[in-house]
Amino acid sequence: MVVSTEHAAVNGRKRAQRSHREVADVLRDRIRSGSLRPGQRMPTQAELADEFGVERGAVREALRILHREHLLSNVSKGSPATVADVAERASAGPGEARPQPTMVGLGPRIASAFDVPHVEIDALCLTSISLTMAIGEPLRRIHAGQRKPAKVDVRVLLPSRDIDLAFPAPVDGGDHQGDQVHRRWLDQRNAQGQVLRHNLLALRSSHGIDVSVQFRALPFTPPVKLYLINGTEALFAYYTLTKRDEEIGKESLEMYDAQGTQSMLFPFKEGDGLRDTTFVEQSHLWFNALWNTISQDLELAAG
Repeated sequence: MVVSTEHAAVNGRKRAQRSHREVADVLRDRIRSGSLRPGQRMPTQAELADEFGVERGAVREALRILHREHLLSNVSKGSPATVADVAERASAGPGEARPQPTMVGLGPRIASAFDVPHVEIDALCLTSISLTMAIGEPLRRIHAGQRKPAKVDVRVLLPSRDIDLAFPAPVDGGDHQGDQVHRRWLDQRNAQGQVLRHNLLALRSSHGIDVSVQFRALPFTPPVKLYLINGTEALFAYYTLTKRDEEIGKESLEMYDAQGTQSMLFPFKEGDGLRDTTFVEQSHLWFNALWNTISQDLELAAG
């Protein structure tokens, strides 16, 4: 059984809210990941509308976007579109690996990661809420019998509970307000991590998948978030601080915080030029260095 989070809607009702651009984002990622191969016929518009829970008009707009990006050919009302071959894409110029908000860009890439036998995901973040939500779709596919990797390894670096966080932090106020904000963050960090770990480890008994989920604590507040996928892709985002009011208990506190789910993810993929390949390699070196040196074992316990 998959445990849901308070803010994460991973069931079918959420899909009905997708726009034509979100449909295009998912299909684009399937094409670029190889799930949809050059020359392959796309599902019919009716099948895509049913899958995404949208009207056919939204599907048609999504297909037109991908046609303009030279990822699809033969887009018409009469027959399913065809994934463009590599030569057509190359002649159209370099791909548009554009940044997207975490809630839009992370999910499809995590879902595609589960298409291979050995899934490897590393994450450095303030809390694991975005990753926990993104894992929902591949878990659904596994429980539906559509995917079954042999092994899943997940490593997550999170701030230690013992440090004074740079953010979230109250704009003004004494130790009492600071303690309230820290407790709220710690509760979220622990709850999201526990849900992520529970949902993944449950695959051992339900599907016989070899799963490892590890957490380690950092002695600093990360100003950025980083996701490394299957050793070939890095997704990088800045935490951008804003001043906002937050209800904590019975008090309304003005605080500096970052909405991590809205942070813009910049994708880098090994093989997409020297810059991208080098960024992926260096990101792995950086993550492993933190994991093996200054981080410590992390217990996702309350109190």
